[in-house]
Amino acid sequence: MYSSSQTATRSSSNKSNSSFDELGWVIQIRRTLDEELEDDTGVPVCIFNVPKTLLANKPDCYIPQEVAIGPYHPWRSELYEMERFKVAAAKRTQKQFIQTLKFHNLVDRLMKHETRIRACFHKYLHFNGETLAWMMAVDACFLLEFLQVYAIKEGKFAFNGEILSTMSHLMDYAGRKSAHNAILRDLMMLENQIPLFILRKILEVQYSSLEEADVLLHSMLMGLCKELTPFKMIEDFPNIKVTDCAHLLDSLYQIFVPKSEEQFEITTEAPEDQNPFPIDENRGEEKFEKDSSDVKKLLNAIWSLLSKLNKAPVSFIKRVLLSRPVKLLFKLPWTIITRLPGFSILKQPVEYLFFNEDKEEIKPENGSSNSMGNNKPPLLEEITIPSVSELYNSGIKFVATKGDITSISFDAKSFTFKLPSVSLDVNTEVVLRNLVAYEASNASGPLFFTRYIELMNGIIDTEEDVKVLREKGIVLNHLKSDKEVADLWNGMSKSVRLNKVPFLDKVIEDINKYYSGRWKVKAKKFFKSYVLGSWQFLTFLAAILLLLLTTLQAFCSVYSCARVFHISTTTG
Repeated sequence: MYSSSQTATRSSSNKSNSSFDELGWVIQIRRTLDEELEDDTGVPVCIFNVPKTLLANKPDCYIPQEVAIGPYHPWRSELYEMERFKVAAAKRTQKQFIQTLKFHNLVDRLMKHETRIRACFHKYLHFNGETLAWMMAVDACFLLEFLQVYAIKEGKFAFNGEILSTMSHLMDYAGRKSAHNAILRDLMMLENQIPLFILRKILEVQYSSLEEADVLLHSMLMGLCKELTPFKMIEDFPNIKVTDCAHLLDSLYQIFVPKSEEQFEITTEAPEDQNPFPIDENRGEEKFEKDSSDVKKLLNAIWSLLSKLNKAPVSFIKRVLLSRPVKLLFKLPWTIITRLPGFSILKQPVEYLFFNEDKEEIKPENGSSNSMGNNKPPLLEEITIPSVSELYNSGIKFVATKGDITSISFDAKSFTFKLPSVSLDVNTEVVLRNLVAYEASNASGPLFFTRYIELMNGIIDTEEDVKVLREKGIVLNHLKSDKEVADLWNGMSKSVRLNKVPFLDKVIEDINKYYSGRWKVKAKKFFKSYVLGSWQFLTFLAAILLLLLTTLQAFCSVYSCARVFHISTTTG
């Protein structure tokens, strides 16, 4: 929950924003415009505030709980205990500087990149240049010392030394200590990032070689990403370049979603001379023939069922259906039949069961089937998909893959839904939520990762769904129960904006198309919608049944039913 201290911090921050130093702001803007940025020209914003729609849902996943890194949450009272550990890390870093370089010399170097640092943050920073440089330097030293755990895991030894006793309770090689995981979660929050080039600058000062600094930083990032990625079963773990990463969260995002959108593209376009959803231009002329064929479909379906029965009353019904008046009735177009008294109630359910196969391909709820026909973003109801239990009971097989998001697919021939194995632990929810927030703030194109989260949220409703995925090896549950996993996915239903992602939309469309075409599913929906949910339909059926029974009783009172139906009255 949003603690009272956090609320007070934000309210006090808002008050300070309303009374900031105007003269200092003017001086800062003038100096920024007068500077020649040279290499710093065009620095993209990469560190954002979490969108309010996401922040309101579960603020503890976006607001640091143990340590503040960067200028968005500095000097909060509940985080101030960690300041002494950050200063201690800065002292140890200073001892490792070559020659007679002092820590303030490092700060002076960072002040030369003040404009570049400020350009990385979306929020205006109410700090002077020296304060900002000191903050970046101290936080970066703490960050590098914490990340040495992952450098060691990758076979590199950071700072040529061991973890000191002053940080031993915070740093854990096995990642089992609660304090270690709490800090790790804070370091992956969007509002708790600092530019990665600052870490490179500090390592360059320590090792006097930018190349050696990049090798060490690369080992830290790869170790961190392997620790935090939910897709731990990836066979060929993607490699990243230090120079391409904006910050720690961005490095993990690049592991999930490569920058090249071509990797996600699929061929969904119809030939130029063919419309994927053709419109019948001669619909008016052919409507009569189409209606007649629909009635023939209904008659054939009824006849195929009755032909399997040989009892005497059924034979009587067959003769009635084959009589000339009934034949004439079924030769009429379906639109005329449904206008007859009493038949209008049957129109919708009969069309649902027998004639809606083609219509379902373009229904809104069938995934993103309209995504190929226009450029409008899908609506909320258009991304619905049956749950895992419903898909599994309908005949779909779930198969785990050793890949990432790109390995998601659906084979309509073998009814196989392939999903990557995802490992869930105490850190996963914070990581996933902040990756979604980062993608929503930074991505200019389709939100690939967000759409994956929406897909998982759509197919997982209950712990039974999680159980199926766990048994198939798709969910590797390191949490307390399957219910906790279901709550995790269902809690991430908030999204900033919806987007078309052809790669995943095609999968959703194919699954919905297969599922909606199953007779078992149709019969269940029909019974629920038109039998249990329609008192008019039930009343009509009861009236028809009563009429038939009355007619049969009257017929048998005049004629001998046994003689008509050739039923023997002898017993024994």
